[in-house]
Amino acid sequence: MHTPMFPNLLAAAPPSALSPTSPILEDLSLFDLALKGGIVMIPIGLCSLIMLAVVAERAIQLRRRRVLPPSFLPGLRKILRDPTHDRDAALAYCRKRGGPAGRVFAVAVRRLGEPEESLERHIAEAGQREIPLLRKRLRVLAVIASVATLLGLLGTIFGMIKAFQTVAASAEALGRTELLARGIYEAMITTAAGLIVAIPSVIAYHWLAARADALVTALDRAAAEFVEEFGRRPAATAPPPPVVVTPSPTANGAASPVRHAAR
Repeated sequence: MHTPMFPNLLAAAPPSALSPTSPILEDLSLFDLALKGGIVMIPIGLCSLIMLAVVAERAIQLRRRRVLPPSFLPGLRKILRDPTHDRDAALAYCRKRGGPAGRVFAVAVRRLGEPEESLERHIAEAGQREIPLLRKRLRVLAVIASVATLLGLLGTIFGMIKAFQTVAASAEALGRTELLARGIYEAMITTAAGLIVAIPSVIAYHWLAARADALVTALDRAAAEFVEEFGRRPAATAPPPPVVVTPSPTANGAASPVRHAAR
């Protein structure tokens, strides 16, 4: 007959610690875990809501058809057949379409006829003004990623302090590791929650920043095509002044025609 090698340890273990229905082993819902995380879970939850709102808003605003629709430049070419006479119609078209492309190309249309270097400089300045608008609120995601991680760490520290305080204040805590283990696992909930918010925030930040950079590149390429097509056309020059012929008396009294430009 086999006898256990450590009968005293088995006898010392309380039945509740070995039971599969122990409160430590019970199934907890996500809401229950959030409640066990303590008050730090409130700002972490707010960070998650802000993160979702920013990602949804930027994902909508950074769509290609809102920034540079595929039909924008072909439509502008159809209207701007003659930069001298069609300029007002082209400006109205840009204002009607709006968005970053409309604002950038409105500047380009206004500056048509200037030297190519001046035209390119004004288009570049207009594009630089659009970059902060495309990257708007992306810094919020970077801040949330850092703050959520730190809040999770702070909640864990508070939970560990509470757990050790409970063990130290209990006269029956000696030899009962389940008291310390319960406090530790509850304290780690905030760290997990902070990382659950921070990791998607970092991913969303880099994804949206890459989309903004791609749209800036597309705008730059479209502006280069516009300058190549319209910037090198000679500017419309004013017609020469009419020549007025006035008679001028000669030595013998006959009138001699003199040509001079009218002022």
